[in-house]
Amino acid sequence: MLKISMTDSNTQRRLVLEGKLVAPWIAELKTAWKEANLNLQGRELVIDMANVTSISQESENAFLQLMGEGAKFRCRGVFIKHIFQQLTRRIRKDAMHPGKGEQKTQNGNSI
Repeated sequence: MLKISMTDSNTQRRLVLEGKLVAPWIAELKTAWKEANLNLQGRELVIDMANVTSISQESENAFLQLMGEGAKFRCRGVFIKHIFQQLTRRIRKDAMHPGKGEQKTQNGNSI
């Protein structure tokens, strides 16, 4: 089960996640992210992971996608921090080697 709540201050909008972030709830997180991005009025949008107890591989992939869209995360706890350190390394590695893993056609275009 996952609980998603939103809090606003003058400078920040925060999506607070609590519980297990597994397959059924990933779509809910993405929807909440899109809705939270509306009418920010100059506020920073942050996803607060302090009370997340479990993360699936599908969730990690969703985090990578959200990071690509500009998501900022706040983490607490060794497990969650470790996962985000690994995701950040993957992003940096991919940025250093763009196109790695893409398939090419005979004329050199990416598929």
